[in-house]
Amino acid sequence: MNASSNPALPPDAPWIVLKFGGSSVARVARWGSIAELARQRHAAGHRVLVVVSALSGVTDALKAIGESADVGERRRLAEALAQRHIDFAAELGVDPALLAPWLAHLSELAASGGGSRCQGLYAWQAELLAMGELMSSTLGNAALRQAGLNSRWLDARDCLQAQPQPNQNEWARWLSASVPAQRDDELRERLAGRNADIFITQGFVARTADGCTAVLGRGGSDTSAAYFGAKLAAARVEIWSDVAGLFSANPREVPGARLLRRLDFQEAQEIATTGAKMLHPRCLSPLRRSGVPLWIRDTGNPDLAGTEIGPEAPDAAPSIKAVSTRRGITLVSMETIGMWQQVGFLADVFEVFRKHGLSVDLIGSAETNVTVSLDPSENLLGSDVLAALCEELAQFCRVRAITPCTAVTLVGRGMRGMLHRLRDVLADMGSLSVHLISQSSNDLNLTFVLDEADAEGLLPRLHADLIAACALPAEEDEVFGPTWAQLYAGDRASRPQPWWRARVEALRDIAAARGTPAYVYDLGTVRERARALRGIGAVSRWHYAIKANPHPAILRALETEGFDFECVSPGEVDAVREALPGLDPQRILFTPTMAGDDEFADALAQGLRVTFDCVEAVRALADGRHGGRSIAVRLDIGPGRGQHAHVRTGHDSKFGLPLADLPAFVEAAQAAGLVIDTLHAHLGSGVFDAGHWREVGLQLASLAERLPTVTTLNPGGGLGVPYLPGEPALDLGALGAGLDELRAAYPRLTLAMEPGRYLVAEAGVLLARVSRIKRKGRHVYVGCDAGMHTLLRPALYEAWHPVVNLDRPDAPRTMRADVVGPVCESADNLALDRRLPADTAVGDVLLVDIAGAYGAVMASDYNRRGRPLEIVLDGGAA
Repeated sequence: MNASSNPALPPDAPWIVLKFGGSSVARVARWGSIAELARQRHAAGHRVLVVVSALSGVTDALKAIGESADVGERRRLAEALAQRHIDFAAELGVDPALLAPWLAHLSELAASGGGSRCQGLYAWQAELLAMGELMSSTLGNAALRQAGLNSRWLDARDCLQAQPQPNQNEWARWLSASVPAQRDDELRERLAGRNADIFITQGFVARTADGCTAVLGRGGSDTSAAYFGAKLAAARVEIWSDVAGLFSANPREVPGARLLRRLDFQEAQEIATTGAKMLHPRCLSPLRRSGVPLWIRDTGNPDLAGTEIGPEAPDAAPSIKAVSTRRGITLVSMETIGMWQQVGFLADVFEVFRKHGLSVDLIGSAETNVTVSLDPSENLLGSDVLAALCEELAQFCRVRAITPCTAVTLVGRGMRGMLHRLRDVLADMGSLSVHLISQSSNDLNLTFVLDEADAEGLLPRLHADLIAACALPAEEDEVFGPTWAQLYAGDRASRPQPWWRARVEALRDIAAARGTPAYVYDLGTVRERARALRGIGAVSRWHYAIKANPHPAILRALETEGFDFECVSPGEVDAVREALPGLDPQRILFTPTMAGDDEFADALAQGLRVTFDCVEAVRALADGRHGGRSIAVRLDIGPGRGQHAHVRTGHDSKFGLPLADLPAFVEAAQAAGLVIDTLHAHLGSGVFDAGHWREVGLQLASLAERLPTVTTLNPGGGLGVPYLPGEPALDLGALGAGLDELRAAYPRLTLAMEPGRYLVAEAGVLLARVSRIKRKGRHVYVGCDAGMHTLLRPALYEAWHPVVNLDRPDAPRTMRADVVGPVCESADNLALDRRLPADTAVGDVLLVDIAGAYGAVMASDYNRRGRPLEIVLDGGAA
């Protein structure tokens, strides 16, 4: 299709700037999307400026040319790049001859190695690096015109003039240039006279005052779009990429990370500065100063809602919006008693950093120490630079470089007002090698710098902790959108439609007829979970950890599904035997903690399978009365895992036999005539890493090779259940595949596991009736007849449970409230800072979901409020 004339717009028509990244412009199909977006914006009455990056991978290839000292290699690389663009022109169906001037210049630059009019290595590299955008925009303009748009190619260097900055070194002058960004009426008038309303130009490139090419550095295309948006006083700038926007965490590490729908410029700046890769922080300042909003969208999914960034905060209440990480951080610690009250010490020290062209990020100080961080993404920080820096600083103080480190940053408005909700986060950090803590002066971030090794696996746990503590309010629909998994992994819901959704009327009837508070359990869901686990063929023996929920109907249902039982007290053993008289005692695994000698002796006398985790308990059996009996030993093999410090049972807990004590344990067992046939480890609860149990099993298997009597490995339980909004479910397929690998590697050993929560949590709900609604200023408390005496988990673990008003299950949830109970304790809450329907009233029935585990079993008669009812549904009947 030939270019057609678009309907002309008036000279004062507002501008929209559309920026497209390398992954978008490198795909033929995406150019159809780009053209359609430009057409839509123009049809809505906007002039359009399309800003494009180089084709994906091209800038890196140009860097390789610029860094090579071998002219032959430079020419080969340049020829390969030229051929790639010629091939892409053919794919687009446009004339490759359009590229001829650029390809000739690329060849000249590769051959010269720096002999252009603008002298110097960096000037040559800048001109070379600009070639990617010049070529992609040339092809792009042809593609737009072929799609029927009357577009015009615009040289960004005629519009963006680089301006030297104070203390700017030569590298930054050419390869990380800055451009003034204020409204430019001359540019607006010039473009208005070009007989077109749609233009395409380059990101990343600018021109110096003496006419030479400069480039804008990392994220330069975003920054170019921002500069143009400010100069044109645009209605908005839209950055189109391969993701829908900014998320509450890196979604590659946290699939449950939430899309951030709306942010103000300050919050977005902090998120971009502290680790978000898809938006460069430099692009926000020009837009913030000029008041031009920024949208972030997904080119491949243009209908997806994205992130909108503007001058107004969508919610002024203190909350964390994101948790981010930056790896490869270097800390420089400077210590001397001489700095105390010494005038000019810091000035002397920071002059050294300036001299070496290094930008300091975080600063922590004490009377005799100053520690700063250096971010490698903003510094040329080679080992020689760092060595030279430390050598010069040593004239003033004792210097220590700490690397590699990771900076973990919580970003949100009103950080100081949320410190009381960060207890679990601080507890997590307390067990790690934290070198620096920095709380920003603008109250928008809190940063921890720790050893990079300690940061592995930390981000998902922190994200979950923040949601559970209501510090990251994921239910706030105005701010938080769908999860990454829901948008991109085909996971449209983090858990299947809960069973109670089809029985809302029945549950209301139960509350009316039987009273509240009441737990209601669905045996069908219990059976589904049991069958799903039994489908993991590598596990020979499943034990249900009955401490999660010992209701007799649940025990009987699981026994029919082939489950054995794990008990941690004589009372639990009695509960199993009462529910299942005649059960073979070998189907009961007794795993107590800190039990007395008599409990172990009695369990062995009953014929139970018994797990020990201390040498002394075995030595007490030295009389030989139980000779020949097989036992298990629970080992402490590593740090605890799980969703809260109180459910992690690794090193810093009372659980498990230290590995150093294993030889003494083996000796004591042999003296008592006991046979160790099972090695067991359980590191915590609420684990979503499907490979965790394989890794635990491998550690146990390596120990079993030294113990020929061992025939079984038990890597514990703790299978994660998704409580939090958008939290992805545990991947049972991946769990099974990992255990298959373990069995294949150690075929002589069988596997046993002991899930509890996984089987029953989603099978149970708690019904409670609203007893009072109380307002204190802007704070709303919804009181009900269930509290910490009914469901202890929120008070004990800061656990997060979904709460629904059963009388208004589908009404808009516009009221923020704390759901609290009648117990005379400040910790008496079921759900903090939740959204409920605004017309929630006394007498309404609330449903607390995912309450089938550690609910009624932990209930008490505290305050003499009474224990809750327990009601079982089987096939729809109570």
